[in-house]
Amino acid sequence: MQQRNYWLTTVEFPASSLQPLPDVVDVAVIGSGFTGLSAARTLARHGARAAVLEAETIGWGASSRNGGMVLTGLKLGVNHLISMYGRELTRRMYAASLDTIDCVEHIVREENIECDFSRCGHLEVACKQKHFDDYARQAEVIAREFNHSLRVVEKKDLPEEIGSTLYFGGMVDEVSAGCNPARYVAGLARAAQKSGAEVFEHARVESVQRDSRQGELGWQIQTSRGPLWAHEVFVATSGYTGSATPALRKRIIPIGSYIITSEPLPEKLAHQLSPRNRMIYDSKNYLYYYRLTPDRRMLFGGRAAFFPETDQTIRRSAELLRRGMIAVYPQLADARIDYVWGGTLDFAFDIMPHAGQLDGMYYAVGYAGHGVAMATYQGQKIAELMASEGKGNSKPENPFVGIPFPGMPLGLYNGKPWFLPLAGAWYKFLDWVS
Repeated sequence: MQQRNYWLTTVEFPASSLQPLPDVVDVAVIGSGFTGLSAARTLARHGARAAVLEAETIGWGASSRNGGMVLTGLKLGVNHLISMYGRELTRRMYAASLDTIDCVEHIVREENIECDFSRCGHLEVACKQKHFDDYARQAEVIAREFNHSLRVVEKKDLPEEIGSTLYFGGMVDEVSAGCNPARYVAGLARAAQKSGAEVFEHARVESVQRDSRQGELGWQIQTSRGPLWAHEVFVATSGYTGSATPALRKRIIPIGSYIITSEPLPEKLAHQLSPRNRMIYDSKNYLYYYRLTPDRRMLFGGRAAFFPETDQTIRRSAELLRRGMIAVYPQLADARIDYVWGGTLDFAFDIMPHAGQLDGMYYAVGYAGHGVAMATYQGQKIAELMASEGKGNSKPENPFVGIPFPGMPLGLYNGKPWFLPLAGAWYKFLDWVS
C-alpha cells in the first residue's frame, strides 16, 4: 500500500508560468483549485488580467484529492434549509445546486477535458430504518417545492443498485455525475491558461494589505515569489485558508477526509458491487462515501480522522477505512489496498457554501464535501460578479451571496480547530442515537 493519491497516477498537469510575477494585475486569485481556476478562466474571458497564486502546485489541495463525486443538493437537508432561509431562497439554492452539475459538464465539453465525466447518478444509502423513512418525506418535498425527482429504493430492490446487505434502502438522484478530479482540475488549469490567465506555482501568499497605486485603491500582495499589486483579490483557498486572510480563516473549519483504493477488481465483481456505477454515500454524519474508479478499483473514503492529513492520521485512517469497506462489502475481504491518502475539506459553522466580499476581498468557500460542482460554479459566478461591478450590468444570480456567514460564538476560534475531537465525538454520538 502506497501513501499516495491514486488520482495523481493518472494525470499530467500543465506547466505553470516560470516568469517573475507581474507588477500589476487586475485580479489576484489565491488558490489553484476548482474555485480559483474556474474564476481565472471566467475573468480572463471577460478581458481581465488574472494571476493565480498557488502556494504548492496546481490542484494540490482538495481539488485533486477528493472522490470525484459531482453531486446535486447541499449538505443540509431541504427541511432544515427551509427552516433557516424560507421557501423562496431555499428554492433558489436548490436550483443552483442542480445548475452546478450543468456548469461542470459545460466546461468539460467546451474545453474537451478528458476526465471520465459521466452522468451516472448518486445513491444515498440508509444506515438505519429511521433514515430510510425520512427519504420518502425528502423526495416528496423536493418534488413539490423544487420540481426535481428523486427515486426512493426499497430494501428489497437495493441489490439492483448496490452489492451490500448492510442498508435499509436508498435514494437515487440521476442528475449527479462522477469524474477523475485530478484530470478535471488539470484541464481547468489548461483552460484558464488558454483563456489568458497566468498561473504561478510555489507563490504562497504571505500578506494582503490595502494599498493605493497612482491614486487608485487596490491591494499589495506579498508572496514567496515576490510582491505584486492587484486591483481586486479573489480568495479561493477553501480548507487551506491561511493567516494571510485571517477574517475568512476564522469562519472556516478545516476537516480531514481520507480515501483508500483497492487493486483493480475483476469486471464481474465490480459489477456486483455497484451494478449502475453510482456515486454512493451513506446517511451518517460520520459518513462513508465510495465508488468504482474507471479502472474498476473500489475507492472508499470517509472522516476516519477529523484532523487534517498527516503521516500519522493517514496510516491510522487506512486501517479504519479498510474495516469500514469490508463491513459494507465482505466480498472485498481479500482485496489488496493499493493507495491511501488524505485531504482537507472546508466547513463553515453553518455547514453552508458562502460567497461574496469580506473585508473588501471577494471569496467563495464552505463546500462541505460538495466542492467539485459547487466550487466550479462559485468560481465562475463570483468572477462574473466581479466583471459586472461598476459597469452597470445586472449582477448574476447567486443565492449564496449575502446570507449570514457566522463564526464561532465569543470569538473562541482563530483558525486552529482545537475542538475537532469534540466535534468528532459529538457526530458519532448523533449517529448512535439517531
